[in-house]
Amino acid sequence: MSENKLMFGFPKGSLQEPTKTLFEKAGWNVYISSRSYRPTVDDTELAFRLIRAQEIGRYVDHGFLDCGITGKDWIADNRADVEVICDLAYSRASNNPTRWVLVVPEDSPVQRVEDLQGKRIATESVGLTEAFLKERGVEAEVEFSWGATEVKVPELVDAIVDITETGSSLRANKLRIVDTLMESYPQFVANKAAAADPWKRAKMERVALLLTAAQNARDKVGLKMNLPSAKLHRLLERLPALRNPTVSKLANEDWIAVETVLDEAVVREIIPELKELGAEGIIEFPLNKLVP
Repeated sequence: MSENKLMFGFPKGSLQEPTKTLFEKAGWNVYISSRSYRPTVDDTELAFRLIRAQEIGRYVDHGFLDCGITGKDWIADNRADVEVICDLAYSRASNNPTRWVLVVPEDSPVQRVEDLQGKRIATESVGLTEAFLKERGVEAEVEFSWGATEVKVPELVDAIVDITETGSSLRANKLRIVDTLMESYPQFVANKAAAADPWKRAKMERVALLLTAAQNARDKVGLKMNLPSAKLHRLLERLPALRNPTVSKLANEDWIAVETVLDEAVVREIIPELKELGAEGIIEFPLNKLVP
């Protein structure tokens, strides 16, 4: 058993399940108990601690954790001095970044951030909002919101800064986006002293490689088939996505084996075209990791 161990902040909350799924695709088995803040993982060199994403950057900065995954927004909100090992482009529902937006009611006279001079703003991300206002030269009262921020306008505050992926919830509450403060996505970050330790650095980079490979494989599939050799040029002409496939000779010199990686969403369009070209033995298979 290795005596070396990496103290890893695992995000609790909206990023918990997608992060768990990403680790599992990358090759780790993770179990999270509802009564424990110490998830178990089948890697004796990793020690997970289940912590709110809002706090991970601060604990990594202060050295209580060697590293962790948290949002770029919470790193900025905490003004955490950490090293980014890699970006991980996912959110709770998609690969799209989340956005912190300045929001007012649809009928508000506020059209730009400067119109909030001397006004009140509620948000869960006070540090991020204050930094944004300072950059714009706007002085406003920023108060911390414990949740349900969108219901506070206009009775309690003049505007809010909230997080959104699609904007559908804001539209449903008859709210209008005035400006975007930041686009955010998860980042794998490290304490700078831990990142300078040779063993810890090497372990972090191995973890980052596999997490990135699992992220790259999201929404992609492998496709393989047998194809008449004479049809290869037509395949490349008609299906540009397959312009760089792996091509192997078969025992029958009139046929070749073709293998490639595609976005899963386009496979339903491509398979009928492959059949028209004479392809046989078409196999679609899932991918866990894709290492460029």
